[in-house]
Amino acid sequence: MNIFFHELKAYRKSTIIWTFSLIMVALLFLSMFPSFAKDADEFKKLLAGYPLAMRKAIGLNLENIFTILGFYSYALTFTTLCAAIQAMNLGTGIVSKEVREKTADFLLTKPVTRTQVLTSKLLAAFTSLLITNVVYQIASNLIALQVKTVDFSIKKFVLLSLTMFFIQLIFLAIGIIISVIVPKIKSVLTVSLATVFAFYFLGVISETSGDDVKRFISPFKYFDHTYIIKHASFEGSFLITGAVIVVAAITASYMIYTKKDIHAV
Repeated sequence: MNIFFHELKAYRKSTIIWTFSLIMVALLFLSMFPSFAKDADEFKKLLAGYPLAMRKAIGLNLENIFTILGFYSYALTFTTLCAAIQAMNLGTGIVSKEVREKTADFLLTKPVTRTQVLTSKLLAAFTSLLITNVVYQIASNLIALQVKTVDFSIKKFVLLSLTMFFIQLIFLAIGIIISVIVPKIKSVLTVSLATVFAFYFLGVISETSGDDVKRFISPFKYFDHTYIIKHASFEGSFLITGAVIVVAAITASYMIYTKKDIHAV
């Protein structure tokens, strides 16, 4: 528990900054909705001029973009991208920071097993993401209620926001497995940005191809906002795929971490 609280305290500043930043992104987009909805016809003519492939790539759906849920789902594309970087940073730094800061030997000489160390660190990272999402969920709902032009489904809004948390869990798991596999990571941010943007652009490519099978390549495409708005639920196959990735990556991380040689220098 001491390791858990120590890690949670270490994440405190970054958690506050990321949470505030994500809320500001949501506020920036949602504050534009009233004006956007007011001039819907003009915007629709403008957006219709964009090629279909481009509209798909940037997440524009003319069928629902002029509703609060549709507009929020578009804004969520960018919010989720930022949130994925937060999660990837946490995951990648879980083990690598001990090597980078030369504290691995000190930590592993404590009367705790490696499994306990990794579990405490993982729980601290998960708690950080959970706090971010709870605060973001409350704030984004309040903002949406203030800028709405007509009533909307709170349930669908919450489900849309939850996709950000689920994608964060996937990238947290990916970050952890990278952290235990790579001997020494000099820059966590560099690895995080490269990984997140690589998956993001793979998702863009899969979206423009129109092939649903290719959606499995990128976690960013596991949650179709249009489907959620229409059915008020997630697509089972992609939800299961995300869960499998998280479980497999974390399980592999434990197996590797408990057996690998860890050097402080």
